[in-house]
Amino acid sequence: MKTGGREREDSPVEPITDSETRPVRIEHDSMGDVAVPSTALYGAQTQRAVENFPVSGRPLPPRLIHALGLVKLAAATVNRDLGLVPAAMATAIAGAARSVADGSHDAQFPIDVFQTGSGTSSNMNANEVIATLAARALGDAVHPNDHVNMGQSSNDVFPTALHVAAVTAIEGGLVPALRGLRDTLAAKAEEFDGVVKIGRTHLMDAVPIRLGQEFGGYARQIELGIGRVEAALPGLRELAIGGTAVGTGLNTHAEFGSRVARELSVLTGTAFVEATNHFEAQGARDAYVFAAGALTTVATSLMKIANDVRLLASGPQAGLGELVLPAIQPGSSIMPGKVNPVISESVIQVAAQVTGNCQAVTIGGQWGQLDLNVMLPMMGRNLLESIELLAAVSRVFVERSLVGTTANAERCAAYIEGSVSMGTALNPLIGYEAAAAIAKEAVVSGRTVREVAYERSGLSRQQVDEALDPYRQTVPGATSGGGAGG
Repeated sequence: MKTGGREREDSPVEPITDSETRPVRIEHDSMGDVAVPSTALYGAQTQRAVENFPVSGRPLPPRLIHALGLVKLAAATVNRDLGLVPAAMATAIAGAARSVADGSHDAQFPIDVFQTGSGTSSNMNANEVIATLAARALGDAVHPNDHVNMGQSSNDVFPTALHVAAVTAIEGGLVPALRGLRDTLAAKAEEFDGVVKIGRTHLMDAVPIRLGQEFGGYARQIELGIGRVEAALPGLRELAIGGTAVGTGLNTHAEFGSRVARELSVLTGTAFVEATNHFEAQGARDAYVFAAGALTTVATSLMKIANDVRLLASGPQAGLGELVLPAIQPGSSIMPGKVNPVISESVIQVAAQVTGNCQAVTIGGQWGQLDLNVMLPMMGRNLLESIELLAAVSRVFVERSLVGTTANAERCAAYIEGSVSMGTALNPLIGYEAAAAIAKEAVVSGRTVREVAYERSGLSRQQVDEALDPYRQTVPGATSGGGAGG
């Protein structure tokens, strides 16, 4: 028995084989007959796309496939409620779509991500797989276009799936991971608050700073990054569904878009709405570009933080050595005992990849022409990869590095006492020129600023010690005033 243009697996028709002797069946579409693997749930249009795009060997990201399933599930529910598809058939379609959304049929989506720019090939892949599964459940034919794709076009389905996938990935994965990273950094800021160290600007010694203050800055970077990512969500919540081919809504019910958006909100537990303007929603991908920019800002923060951690832990004997990272694996195949900051290096590499992905997404957004953007699968692949990479590496950074990181307080204190930048705190008491002379003599003589200041500043030892108290120098207002003569 035919089911939506394909033979049922229980068909008595003998399967033929292709040139590689794999069992195949013959499917038909508007262009003619196509040989399809006999075990495939998909049909002719999917097979044509598989043959047409042997590019990267990478199919759509699973999250995007699952989002397509959710869109088809919501559409089937709305079509049933509107009386556009018979209730029994719509129920079968919805059940099949739910199994796609649950990830039960990922292997049935083999089309390369570098495919039809609108995602038409993958939309039809979803239609064909769902039609086959629904027909089996119903015991009657279900057509991929007429029934599963009722009231839809690839041009509004695929952008909708992109947005659903991005919002659920951000809310369900990235934001919780970033909050965990922020909280860990904030906890380390509190833990390290009493550790005073030398600050560094231009990679050169500067005035003292508390290690906790540095980590507090890192925590604030991530806090701001969370806000930037969340600022991208309103644009992603607007869905193109209901616009069909070019945004006019041809061949769909006037309420279809708003109803599908509401249904998707129920299915995902987060808010979606029909696009305010369907022509923008299908002709442009600005919301995706904006989101990619927010992700790149987070990647920039992560790269700075991870690289700082790496520098502060460098050595340990011949580097800065102010932080001690957990030893999680041998660092060299030739140097015994060497341990490297491998987690920081992983974070830095992810940040580089996310930055590159953003560039690809940006170019994709720039290349939307007239009434449709045709860079959708590539843009979806890159944005979703960025979201998932940032979420994963944030968790790894916390669990495998930051939680076990400790401060080398003795090393920090030694660097401060030996730094000529300590002389800066003498400026309010004896003036810049006199303080500079003390600093220069300290460099030439190899003594500390404190030792030279005892002799050359004209201040009492108590005044010198009070001025050069490292912790006091890290407290706003504690060293202000005093005048040049002290």
